[in-house]
Amino acid sequence: MKKLFVKTYGCQMNAYDSARMADLLAPLGYAKVDAPEGADMVILNTCHIREKAVEKVYSELGRLKTLKAEKAREGGRMWLAVAGCVAQAEGEEILARQPVVDMVVGPQSYHRLPEMIARAAREQGRVLETDFPALEKFDSVPATSTTGVSAFLTVQEGCDKFCTFCVVPYTRGPEQSRSPETILREARQLADKGAREIVLLGQNVNAYAAPGSDGTSWRLAKLCDAIAEINQVARIRYTTSHPRDMADDLIAAHRDNPKLMPYLHLPVQSGSDKVLEAMNRQHSSDAYRRLVEKIRAAQPGIALTSDFIVGFPGESDGDFEATLKLVRDVGYATAFSFKYSRRPGTPASTMRKQVPEEVMTARLTCLQKLLLDQQHAFDDSRIGSTVQVLFEKKGQRPGQIMGRTPWLQPVHLSADAALTGQIRQVKITQRTANSLHGVLA
Repeated sequence: MKKLFVKTYGCQMNAYDSARMADLLAPLGYAKVDAPEGADMVILNTCHIREKAVEKVYSELGRLKTLKAEKAREGGRMWLAVAGCVAQAEGEEILARQPVVDMVVGPQSYHRLPEMIARAAREQGRVLETDFPALEKFDSVPATSTTGVSAFLTVQEGCDKFCTFCVVPYTRGPEQSRSPETILREARQLADKGAREIVLLGQNVNAYAAPGSDGTSWRLAKLCDAIAEINQVARIRYTTSHPRDMADDLIAAHRDNPKLMPYLHLPVQSGSDKVLEAMNRQHSSDAYRRLVEKIRAAQPGIALTSDFIVGFPGESDGDFEATLKLVRDVGYATAFSFKYSRRPGTPASTMRKQVPEEVMTARLTCLQKLLLDQQHAFDDSRIGSTVQVLFEKKGQRPGQIMGRTPWLQPVHLSADAALTGQIRQVKITQRTANSLHGVLA
């Protein structure tokens, strides 16, 4: 059996893709291992969104160069592949800068990995695949071999929004949705293998739209309703959403579909209309507030989370204060926040009035304190209440098990690991830094 190590950077879609690449290579005799030392193949599944993403990849390649040389001295060979969004954006540059890399494969081409390995071995050369062959990869990858209690399922890829700070439209291509029949087939397979929760993934997942074999148009709300009919599936989630695509039927589904969890990640990025326009977000701060009001009217108990970028080019003190005001007005269960960082090839990278690093750092510190206070307040509101928890795995301590509330909060308690995969009532007793603790009710 050959050893396969996959290192995943970034989003849940990359985690999904990494699992599918492992499934794809299993028939070739590759079994996943937890470390690159001694591996016969290493795949870096990269993300271009996070700060210093490219530098991290090259740093990791430098370390792997040493391991590949050690493997060669022992008479073996380590295939080294760079996959994902950095591969798509920097493919030729990666091959030019790092001769140690054997294969570069974009996120829409990883189904060609077996062929690429064969070509590289046969020709003793290096292979680059960064085409956008629609959603062909989903038809080429075998059914997943294993799953956890909570399983990812990609339903939509790509983006047509062209936010000025984002590389996704260039690395993942235009918005494309899988057919409902293929999605439902995969959801049933995941459920049969033990998944109790299905997390639907897409760069703009709520832009999902595809014709069904019944001749009707399917959107995300209808898809969630169909997945809810799978008996073994107890919970449904989806991420990531764009405010522009939050349709009325999807809002209603949060009210009417009991398996659709009261949790919504709805990135806004900024509270300043001037900055939102410069970002090409295609909505105003007040439109976002009205949307939140409509969502909460349909599902009052929903937990809202978001993404924020501070220090976007031209952001003034007043613009930043507008972001703080929006955060106070909305109130989030949790949120992700980052300093703006230039992405080559994006319109924002050439904008004037880039914000100094020290200003961005100060603003991020201020915003994160406010967001953390809101997170703690949201978690504290659960103390003393009894909530349904879906148990996912063993906890970090002996005799401990970990599960999640409907609002995605991690809960730790002392209980038998045999409860994994079950939903039980848990009384929340306390909050720690990033999780809740409780006892079986």
